Amino acid sequence: MKLRTAVVGVGHLGRFHAQKHKMIDAVELIGVCDLNKEHVDKIAAEMGVPAFYDVMDLIGKVDAVTVAASTPAHFKLVDILLSNKIHVLVEKPIASTSQEAEKLCLTAEKNGVKFQVGHVERFNPALQAARTKIGKPLFMEVHRLAPFKVRSTEVDVVLDLMIHDLDVILSMVGSEPVSVSAVGTPVLTKVIDIANARIEFENGAVANVTASRGSQKTERKFRLFQNSQYLSIDFQSGEMNLFTKTGEWTEGNIPIEHESFSLEKGDALLEETRTFITSIRENKPVAVSGRDGLKALQLAEKIIADAQKRLR
Repeated sequence: MKLRTAVVGVGHLGRFHAQKHKMIDAVELIGVCDLNKEHVDKIAAEMGVPAFYDVMDLIGKVDAVTVAASTPAHFKLVDILLSNKIHVLVEKPIASTSQEAEKLCLTAEKNGVKFQVGHVERFNPALQAARTKIGKPLFMEVHRLAPFKVRSTEVDVVLDLMIHDLDVILSMVGSEPVSVSAVGTPVLTKVIDIANARIEFENGAVANVTASRGSQKTERKFRLFQNSQYLSIDFQSGEMNLFTKTGEWTEGNIPIEHESFSLEKGDALLEETRTFITSIRENKPVAVSGRDGLKALQLAEKIIADAQKRLR
């Protein structure tokens, strides 16, 4: 029996989410929902499904929903759905504040439904392949740069772009952050458009993370150092390079083994959606839980707060 699904919020990204739902055999996309009647009617016609204009009209008609509305709308929409025992995949960030995110996690737990956060980088083939090479990270250097786009400017660059990497780092390190030092500044909007943060973890690991949405180029690079190894991941191209010390240095001999991998980029958004559906059908834990999304948001809030202090 197919899962009945819908996508709420069908702007630029929501349209892609709806396409992914249509591609999964185990899913029946019963409709798309958005406050913008003219726009949602257009997307509904494109997908060959009914249009809805109020999330309440989905209650009783769906088993699972992807929420891809603007971040300020996340809490109200997701709370309604979870409270009605509907499984939810919500785009990142999970909510506008960690207080809202905590409430959503509690609501999902109380109602026994799956609650996944759309940190899509977790499904990047390059990252998934790299995980087999990662032991105990000591230092991470991360750059995520992008040209300016009008959409997503309701939040600053930390919640727009950097939060992708904060989630990846937290999943790799497996330790609590104990110190955050950050700097950031508005460039094209009234909120922070470029930011850098140094994060120290309880287990001694350190991450240096930079995000910009005012760059002339696109870059998504993740560099990781651990004992006797250096790993470089290009999330954009799918290229990985691993350098491993294989012995002691002697004159004329540098004992470094170099492995290079070039992976197909794949469809991370489709894999994210498919994993969410599988977790529901097989009653398994979701790949990126609401609690994971909460931790990434809490770290983002610390970075924003420290950066804003320097702007006063």
